[in-house]
Amino acid sequence: MDYIQPRPSSIVAALYTARDLKVDVAILHGPSGCSFKHARLLEEDGMRVLTTSLADNEFIFGGQEALERVLIRAEETFHPKRMAVIGTCVSMIIGEDLQSALHATTVPSIAVDVHAGFKENIEGVILTLVAAAEAGWISGEELERQRRLLAAANEVERLRGAASRTYIEPERGDLKHTAAQRLLELARSGARGMAVMNAKKETAYMFADELLALHEVAPDAPVRYLANLEQRGLPKVRLDAERILQGLEAGGLTPELVGALDEYGALGDQIGEEIIKTDPEFILLVGVPHAVPARYTEGREVFSITNGPRQVAPLRELGHQHVLVEVDLHPKTLGVRSIVESEFGAVLRSLR
Repeated sequence: MDYIQPRPSSIVAALYTARDLKVDVAILHGPSGCSFKHARLLEEDGMRVLTTSLADNEFIFGGQEALERVLIRAEETFHPKRMAVIGTCVSMIIGEDLQSALHATTVPSIAVDVHAGFKENIEGVILTLVAAAEAGWISGEELERQRRLLAAANEVERLRGAASRTYIEPERGDLKHTAAQRLLELARSGARGMAVMNAKKETAYMFADELLALHEVAPDAPVRYLANLEQRGLPKVRLDAERILQGLEAGGLTPELVGALDEYGALGDQIGEEIIKTDPEFILLVGVPHAVPARYTEGREVFSITNGPRQVAPLRELGHQHVLVEVDLHPKTLGVRSIVESEFGAVLRSLR
């Protein structure tokens, strides 16, 4: 499909994957403004992001010396345990040899020949993981597992997500206080319910709060809680799952575990089967709600919460009666180490 709406960048995807691999310093080999916003956000998450600041002179004569200088300076300044050199459109066009520059450092490092011209941003993830596997940072089995999960996530977006149309008008969703009142009414009425978190990686630090809030305001309601917090995946992903589960348990909620934080795109049928078993009258579905096919939610009152304004219309087409958006969720969950209060959770608590 040809898109006329902006799509995620494969360069940025490579940066986030480097972070999940516990890289301490990532060096973007390109202009200083390349991926600036995400570079700044990732620094808040604990990974240093540097740039070789290539300019017009290097565009002509090459930037290999600049890259080696930054590698040496990064090692001397930050004493990292792992580093990654991430390519850009400029480094690709001028034909830079990123791998050969790694001889300038003694730190375990990988080079990722990536650019923003791929049709799908998951190419940036795969290229980074391939480099990590070649360096012995992850196993061949984990690499193949990640390939399968990425393909599943891509398919969900293509079928029922923000990539399902050429252009989707961004929306803010329904009013949170109206949806919260209805959810609380159902929970307190004795209706059978399910609250399911199927969240993508660090976004779970906020989506988990919505389950916690429902449990706080209706602790005795017949609601079954599920969360994708099993211990699998890359180092940071496993650590995030552990911290979030501890936060939920500290709040008095011990959910049933269904899948891991990096398996959000592949859990639709598994979650759906649990819905069929429980036969709930209402469902609170947060994170990546469109991963669950409509055949499992038909005939039930669904409250779905996403962080994607372009996901609102597709969720309504799936028959979800209440569609809500947690605005600016991602910046609020980078760099955190414990559950972050959500807007919807705060509204629910205010109705107590």
